[in-house]
Amino acid sequence: MSDKSFPVPSRAERRRAARCKPVNRQQLLLRSVDVEKLVEEDHCVRAIWELVDRADLETFYETIEAVEGEAGCSAWDPRVLISLWIYAYSRAVSSAREISRRCEYDPAYQWLTGLEVINHHTLSDFRVQHEEALDELFIQVLGVLSHEGLVTLERVMHDGVKIEAGASDKSFRRQGTLERHLESAREVVEKMKEADSEEVSERVVKARERAVRERKERLEAALRELKHMQAAQSDPQKRQKARVSTTDPEARIMQQPGGGFAPSYNVQISTDAQATVIVGLGVSQAANDTGELVPADGTVTGTERGSMKQIVRNVEQLTAELNALAHDVRQNPQKYLHMKLSLF
Repeated sequence: MSDKSFPVPSRAERRRAARCKPVNRQQLLLRSVDVEKLVEEDHCVRAIWELVDRADLETFYETIEAVEGEAGCSAWDPRVLISLWIYAYSRAVSSAREISRRCEYDPAYQWLTGLEVINHHTLSDFRVQHEEALDELFIQVLGVLSHEGLVTLERVMHDGVKIEAGASDKSFRRQGTLERHLESAREVVEKMKEADSEEVSERVVKARERAVRERKERLEAALRELKHMQAAQSDPQKRQKARVSTTDPEARIMQQPGGGFAPSYNVQISTDAQATVIVGLGVSQAANDTGELVPADGTVTGTERGSMKQIVRNVEQLTAELNALAHDVRQNPQKYLHMKLSLF
């Protein structure tokens, strides 16, 4: 029989003949969701919720103005907001915007909020307004860990790390420049109050007013920080050359571990050596770690309400810090009478 009687289909023809399931992304689905089954029974987010639920949160509830029997929008439960922040930190997420975004798709965040999405302003305002209460909550958590024997504080490892600030080198200004910018911002605020245009929506107007107001507040904060810097300087020339950032006034120019300089903060972290749990955290404007050992001891003992037996620093900075500590002890001997501190 001739080969022409049974033609062999080409590869392109075989591809055209294949029948595959189509993917229709234009369709709408009505789907039932069991929120409780969004995460597994042993998921860490459940442990965080249970821990927060057992904590004393009375301080957080006292500031809520919405009450039963009166008109007004209900406030978000502090347990939800606290749990969101703790879980986000455990996943290296520290941005309120990112947390709000993950509430839209991440099962763990959706389980905490019951499939609701929380505005990033609500999250950031909560963190700022309840700073002291959150510190007290941190103390309660450490107390639970200590009671269960998970944290002993027999040996505490301490070290510092430079964290770059949300500012650029070009944002640093001297006093004269800051004052000119502040005066300009005040003029813009007044003009925004007087402006009356029907072509712009009320929402856009309010957004512009808020942007101008926040810029004015940042400049005022920068001037206050600059005055603090000048007051700390004894040299008149250094006082005159002092500069601060208009976007992050509390940041300082620091040398980075990999070389170079950048606006940064000096974050001091103390960790229980056995449990590898952070038991102390501090942020300073010091360009180096010299002199940060004693404040770290106060942070840890003040947080745990006890006294650590041993604190260990990295060796290359130990000599400089011992010299600084010895000088401070000579100047303020009464300050160290209650301390029990071992460096080895």
